[in-house]
Amino acid sequence: MSITSEAVNHGRVIYARAYVRMKGLLREPHWSIAEVIIPMLSISAYIYMYQVLNAPNEFLGFVIVGGAMLSFWSNVLWGMSSQFYWEKETGTLGLYLIAPISRMAVLVGMALGGMINTTIRALSILFIGIILFPINLVIGDVYALAIIFTLTVIALYGMGILFASLFLLYGREATHIADLLQEPIYLLSGMYYPVLGSRFFPLAIKFLASAIPLTLGIDGMRQLLILGGDFNSVILHIIGLVILSSVLLPFAHFALQKMENVSKREGRLTLRWQ
Repeated sequence: MSITSEAVNHGRVIYARAYVRMKGLLREPHWSIAEVIIPMLSISAYIYMYQVLNAPNEFLGFVIVGGAMLSFWSNVLWGMSSQFYWEKETGTLGLYLIAPISRMAVLVGMALGGMINTTIRALSILFIGIILFPINLVIGDVYALAIIFTLTVIALYGMGILFASLFLLYGREATHIADLLQEPIYLLSGMYYPVLGSRFFPLAIKFLASAIPLTLGIDGMRQLLILGGDFNSVILHIIGLVILSSVLLPFAHFALQKMENVSKREGRLTLRWQ
């Protein structure tokens, strides 16, 4: 197969898998409404708490930005990382493994479709939060904001592709692993409060938190959206996200190949009881 025809085949696989997820958004619109309203409840609770404590007004903006980005982590954890495990449980994983297509293209298509849906959901949360609460957005640098957001999403979905293979290879109960990861990520990423700029977190915790793309992404967007920062104020965030993207994507490809090799050699990944 030539390079051109192979690229076209990969593109078709990506489009087909992304189309399913984008079509699902239109087919079940009430799901999207629930996925916006329910996060707004927890966001509102934190905002009211900060208002009772007479916290500075920018903390209200911190909560809205973090709550909007929470949508991406939920999609990565449940819509990407657990995907192959769910396919195994429903008996369709074997079709993915025997099909003459790139499994990486399948996951990229899932990521692309989920990315579009989740971006709409995050923008909706941000928009509603601005309407309901006294939050002032001061966009210091639009281009830096676009760079931070794009790199954060790439790194996050690279992590999702990596976890999709690891959950299937090493996790008997992928949902338990996902549950185990959920709360620590909420803590370390600073969903509703700043982590990297806080004096309450030791340096070791900040360094550990920086290994999570969501932490750098949320903090960088808060700098640009709430505090009026510019490109120079988020240069370290951008460097960190570039490094994470450069590490996570190759590791995701390696883990996917490892999963395929185990499937071909041992033929055990598609068995529900294994």
